[in-house]
Amino acid sequence: MTFSTTMKEEITKNSISRIEMRSELSAMIRYDAKITKECISLVFENASVARRLFKNLKELFNININIIVRNQKRFRIKQIYILEVKEKITEILESLNIYENGKKIDMKEEYLETFEEKIAYLKGSFLVTGSINDPSTSGYHVEFVLITKKDALFIQKILSYINLEAKVLKRANRYMVYLKSAEMISDLIRAFEATNALFYFEDIRIYRDHKNMVNRLNNCEIANQEKTTETGMKQLQIIQYLKEKDLVELLDEKTQIVLTYREKYPESSYLELAEIITMETGYKIGKSGINHHMIKMRKLMETNQTKK
Repeated sequence: MTFSTTMKEEITKNSISRIEMRSELSAMIRYDAKITKECISLVFENASVARRLFKNLKELFNININIIVRNQKRFRIKQIYILEVKEKITEILESLNIYENGKKIDMKEEYLETFEEKIAYLKGSFLVTGSINDPSTSGYHVEFVLITKKDALFIQKILSYINLEAKVLKRANRYMVYLKSAEMISDLIRAFEATNALFYFEDIRIYRDHKNMVNRLNNCEIANQEKTTETGMKQLQIIQYLKEKDLVELLDEKTQIVLTYREKYPESSYLELAEIITMETGYKIGKSGINHHMIKMRKLMETNQTKK
């Protein structure tokens, strides 16, 4: 079972008010139903979503609903659920703000007066047009796939009402409204009250963030180590030059100590080198002190080269 299916099942198990039922049904029928004068027909692969629509229609309109279960044998055997409504079609469509005077009308924000109605409408839209990636197997991604651009822009507008900035993209003959921000997806799951899905999503998100942070720290450490090694090699070249030209004796005693230990520990960082010198010689020195003495060595080499 996919994460998307699991989350939809959790959403359908939560109880909602009659007003929320109406908003949720409005989205489900508007975006997923085949509507004729004689019948409203919906096809589902998810039994829990089919059950949710059946229950809400029954409770709101007290009608008989035909349920057909078929086995589909494309790639793998799976059941599909067909719900057919043949009673009170006009009443249902007008009550849900889908039709007016026998004609389909555009959805308007004024039909969703409260915050709860907007969330319910988004839930219904997600149940029939939406999907969410499993964060453990791929990137963060939630999408709603709509037939018309007007519908896509309306979903985008409702998402923006709860501070979720979605983007709209045309894909083939459909329009996709999508979110890729982990934080916004988390907020959407929270708004849908899918608690188990939220805990799972946040666990994976924390793990991935921690893993990324460790990788960044490792990369930083590797880069620092490479830089330290490169610096050490350059300083060895300076020391070798000073020795070849018999210039070491021109350095003061403390600089000669640093020179000796740098030659002995070429891959050590300034901090590590300072700790070794302090511990082994009693000469208390820090990173800046090491740098100061290395500058003295380099300047002596440069001065000698300039004289030539």
